Formats: sequence, C-alpha cells, structure tokens
Amino acid sequence: MRINLTKKDLVSSVYMQIGFSKQISEALIEDFFSTLILNIKKEKKIKLSKFGTFSIRKKNERVGRNPKTKEKKIISQRNVILFKPSKEFKDLINLKNNE
Repeated sequence: MRINLTKKDLVSSVYMQIGFSKQISEALIEDFFSTLILNIKKEKKIKLSKFGTFSIRKKNERVGRNPKTKEKKIISQRNVILFKPSKEFKDLINLKNNE
C-alpha cells in the first residue's frame, strides 16, 4: 500500500506542531523546497546532515525500444536527480522496535 505525502500534509503538520498560521507554514515549506531546488541546480550536489545527499547526474543519449512494437527511438540526454540516504537515516529506518 502506497501513501503519498503532499505539501498540504506538510503544511498541516507544521501548523499543528509549531503553531504558525497556515499561510506562514505554507510559505516556510515553499521556501524550503525553493532553496533546496536552487542549491541543487547551482551546486549539483547538496547534503542535508543526518538525512542524505541529493545530487545531479547527467545521462547520455541512448537508443530505447518500445516493448510492444519493437520500434527503436532515441532517448535524449538529460539530468537525473539521485538521493543517497545518510547512515543515521538508514539506522532510523532499520530500528527493530520502531514500528
């Protein structure tokens, strides 16, 4: 079962836990994501302590194939974002008594 966490959920969580108004909570979340995205674009790599590292990797152009029609098609060159969790984050996820 997959559960999606939306920006609205994050805003509500900040609103409930910290007590900021919903407008301030939303602005805080938006600013956080904007700062994260701008820094990843600029630096190509960003590390959030005790969480993980986001980085950009360049994928070269390649030939792909439609599995149904077997038609070959060029997949263009593009950047992809990678995430590598920190050791602390992995340890938190793998705690046996954290259910």
